[in-house]
Amino acid sequence: MLPKYKRILLKLSGEALMGDKSFGFDNDVIAQYARDIKLITDMGVQVAIVIGGGNIYRGMNEQETGIERAHGDYMGMLATVINGMALQAGLEKIGVYTRLQSAIKMEQIAEPYIRRRAIRHLQKGRVVIFGAGTGNPYFTTDTAGSLRAIEIGADVILKGTRVDGIYTADPEKDPKATKYNQISFQDCLSQNLKVMDMTAFTLCMENKLPIIVFNMNETDNLRRVVTGEKVGTLVV
Repeated sequence: MLPKYKRILLKLSGEALMGDKSFGFDNDVIAQYARDIKLITDMGVQVAIVIGGGNIYRGMNEQETGIERAHGDYMGMLATVINGMALQAGLEKIGVYTRLQSAIKMEQIAEPYIRRRAIRHLQKGRVVIFGAGTGNPYFTTDTAGSLRAIEIGADVILKGTRVDGIYTADPEKDPKATKYNQISFQDCLSQNLKVMDMTAFTLCMENKLPIIVFNMNETDNLRRVVTGEKVGTLVV
């Protein structure tokens, strides 16, 4: 089946890489993600990726840690680069060409983020992983994902999570929660549904960039989403 989307930005949480562990990486999860990504690149889909850093470090409460917010955010950015390197290794192990670009200069391990170069890599069939968020404190990796998706002209943001879409309430806490197959940006706002942080969500809404929230931990879901099957929840 032909893909519905030509160029996507895949947003993954750092916690997703942990699998059932309480810290770090689960090699089986990384291997599954790599296989799923290879499947769609083999179909000709251009793939860019943004990963969070929550499995290594996430912005803690400043009063608890004594680490000021900006300093902590930079620590989180470095964690996303480590995650990017881990996924890069998993992809290259199965023959997928990748480029890791960082918003913070670290020439020995990653290219600096340059928009035109990123687009050229995508056109050549390489998977581009964007590390270090936006390079600025006070912005989440959700915002980095939205920003990079708009900059590279992605058709859609695919937000891979542990749940299979957007619900009326948290399905892990409320058994009566029902899932939306499709919902508008305005309805998400009016119902206060936490799809992304407000900055990231507003960027997508203003630039008319659709978001699909789906369960990335289910094998083959990524291919199904990319070919237009009704998986997860579409925000338009």
